[in-house]
Amino acid sequence: MAGILDKFKLDGKVAWVTGASYGLGLAYATALYQAGAKIVFNDIKQELVDRGFEAYKKAGIPVYGAVCDVTNEEQVQAFVKDVEEKVGPIDILINNAGIIKRIPMIEMSVAQWDQVINVDLTGPFICSKAVIPGMIKRGRGKIINACSMMSELGRETVSAYAAAKGGLKMLTRNICSEYGQYNIQCNAIGPGYIATPQTAPLRARQADGSMAPFDRFIRSKTPAQRWGETDDLMGLAVFLSSPASDFINGQVVYIDGGITAYIGQDPSQLDESKFAAEVEKEDVKVADK
Repeated sequence: MAGILDKFKLDGKVAWVTGASYGLGLAYATALYQAGAKIVFNDIKQELVDRGFEAYKKAGIPVYGAVCDVTNEEQVQAFVKDVEEKVGPIDILINNAGIIKRIPMIEMSVAQWDQVINVDLTGPFICSKAVIPGMIKRGRGKIINACSMMSELGRETVSAYAAAKGGLKMLTRNICSEYGQYNIQCNAIGPGYIATPQTAPLRARQADGSMAPFDRFIRSKTPAQRWGETDDLMGLAVFLSSPASDFINGQVVYIDGGITAYIGQDPSQLDESKFAAEVEKEDVKVADK
């Protein structure tokens, strides 16, 4: 009799993670590979695809990757056809590709707004549309959208991003509503603030040795009083891609250390000494980068 852990296996499944040359996409792909999946990724430029190949090679992960703009339906359809011929039918899609522009709304141009909406919302629509017919034909499929705390919360300078991520939450629910009858599950992951090389400057020690103001702010708003690590996202990615989640559909799961459930504390009351070792460790990471 199969054990419970067998439900989390992805042996032989083909998983496409968009924009997975680095960062969270690379973490999702690594997790799915470790669970048994065959990994496919794309990015918008050849230099990014090459960067991805180097990262996967270093990790010992065989992959298929190519240039594909998720906002271009013709490119996406051609990419999916190519994957099906060279790797196999796509069983799992993680709509990870995304951008953010931190610009006050009244200073943001319509072109800048459109770019964020196109990548963060229209892109997942186009990619999902490309794989759903095959999933219907096979009677199964998993789609995971990269939502955000901005799917629920507003914040200054991110109007387009928040609008896109809020829309992506509803696209997640609508794919569930339309295609759940075909045994297709569409859910979303909503990461909190994650410690990556890209966010390292936000946590860098100040000239006087104190914590960065934004680091203090995030810790004071998070019950866990820490930033997330990419490892914190990997288990949920596997779960939502696996048979273990077959009766979970249309949901957004927030991996945020509790920040969306907490009003927060006065940042000035945060005990900075608790994080001294962590800040020193972060300094080393920045220096090594």
